[in-house]
Amino acid sequence: MTEQTAIEQATRRLTQALDALDAAVESRVEADKGATALNEQVHALAADRSKLAADLDAAMARSRSLESQNRDIALRIDAAMENIRLVLESNE
Repeated sequence: MTEQTAIEQATRRLTQALDALDAAVESRVEADKGATALNEQVHALAADRSKLAADLDAAMARSRSLESQNRDIALRIDAAMENIRLVLESNE
């Protein structure tokens, strides 16, 4: 093998190695972009979850308040009906 042939082979191997390295770097950059996008999605989902949890807590508190008010109103209506019944019975 001549010196020229050895240099050409070495140059080809170097070029192939550089191409492979370039492809690996490009693949890694794409993978990192995907990981970054995934992290952003996870962050957005966590923020949505926190907001939904807060909304649920507020809705549950409102529901408990309405239930309490409903019980109070029902008791008042029962008392008013009893008073009306007593008045009607006393006028008979």
